[in-house]
Amino acid sequence: MAAIEPGAGNERGSSRTESGKGHSSFPSRHALRDQDVLWNEFLAMSERVVNSLDKGIQVLCEGRLDLVAEVKDEEEESDRREVHIEQECLRVLALYEPVASDLRRLATILKVNRDWERIADLAARIARRARKLAKKPNPAPIPEAMSILARDVLLQVRAAYESLRDRDAQKARGVIAGDQPIDQQYRRLRNELKEELRLQPDRLNSWLQLMSTARNLERIADHATGIAQMVVYLQEGSIIRHIREVPPPAQ
Repeated sequence: MAAIEPGAGNERGSSRTESGKGHSSFPSRHALRDQDVLWNEFLAMSERVVNSLDKGIQVLCEGRLDLVAEVKDEEEESDRREVHIEQECLRVLALYEPVASDLRRLATILKVNRDWERIADLAARIARRARKLAKKPNPAPIPEAMSILARDVLLQVRAAYESLRDRDAQKARGVIAGDQPIDQQYRRLRNELKEELRLQPDRLNSWLQLMSTARNLERIADHATGIAQMVVYLQEGSIIRHIREVPPPAQ
């Protein structure tokens, strides 16, 4: 018997029958198996990216330059995994033609797969830039506000991953609500860095690199919000992008 996805509820989409001669009331064993294998691969990639971001932030906030190579390796691995998962997702879509909750799950994988790849890329940029800053003869200090922002962004990304793993729309809505405070922190930090640039123009390159790092952190938080929005879609079938007030769960 094919494994049934834990926590998926009773709603399962119809898929093409194993013979390919039309649709059945229930997904075939192979359809369920392939979808569950793909989902597990996708979650494994997601967890690896969260861990990579954690290491990238350690490089930035704690000077852990020994972790830069690991973050870079994970970026390259995420590139490979993103392509593989997308190919597998398209294969499952073409082969089984899933509908209802199964289709939503595959649509979530396709959309969020790209978000995780971008987070891995931005984490590597942050780590490389922090290493470059640390090797300057008179490096600019990492502002405390940037360390706070970095750790808050990591919390957002980790919460987005957990909401995805647990298919928890309520937790996802908490991530979405947390995006505005992150934006406010970013704007304050950007203003602080501009003022430091005005006061210490001899460190021009350092302050500009820190501004880029702050922008990367804000973009990572945006990706976390996008992931959370897809969790709401996965569980409730509601597309809530571009909606200022996040609507309550559908009754």
